[in-house]
Amino acid sequence: MSILVVTGTGAGVGKTVVAAALAALALARGSTAAVVKPAQTGVPAGAPGDVDEVIRLSGITTTFELGRFPGPLSPAAAARAAGMPPVSLAGAAELVRELAESNRLVVVEGTGGLLDRYDEDGATVADLARTLQAQVLVVVRAGGDTVNHTALTLEAMAHRGLDLAGVVIGRWPAAPGQAERSDVADLEMLAARPLAGALPEGAGRLADRRAFAEVARKGLGATLGGAFDPAGFRQSV
Repeated sequence: MSILVVTGTGAGVGKTVVAAALAALALARGSTAAVVKPAQTGVPAGAPGDVDEVIRLSGITTTFELGRFPGPLSPAAAARAAGMPPVSLAGAAELVRELAESNRLVVVEGTGGLLDRYDEDGATVADLARTLQAQVLVVVRAGGDTVNHTALTLEAMAHRGLDLAGVVIGRWPAAPGQAERSDVADLEMLAARPLAGALPEGAGRLADRRAFAEVARKGLGATLGGAFDPAGFRQSV
């Protein structure tokens, strides 16, 4: 069994699509898998959330959303604004451990970045990963401030003794500019290893699960169950 915590350098980097891609690859190779979203923020009750997107894209059936808050804030701030109790990461860890007993892969998708607060005591997804002794997959954006944000995230992980599963670009543009292309070498330098994947922008809009599974296979590296070639990608950009 394996537990993989998916975090990012911030919101909107493509964590949900990466989580769905991991689930799709697991199902394609006949493995059992589960996806856990400890806290969904910025989505009202009854509306489709990140877990629903994972189900739609991958076809996975074992999914859990442990808390939902309508405010587009960190989990702790969103819970406070809604007058609701925060999500218990200790409870999330217990559920993940239980799921890991009957599933070959359990993917835990964090909210926001590595150090976004989940409760008033300051618990973060980094704490959850350490409790679970799980590897952490870092999803980053292309361009912008990604090098700085990735460096800060990886430094925070190293300080906490967390094991890096790899760095994945969550939304690689069809027509990358100079900034996006130059970031590839910098990201690999920061991670001290080749990229673990790069999913094309728009992958989350695919309606056909087989097409999405193929995108996942091409966009994630061998350690994540796919066939992404970091050397070929580096050369192409």
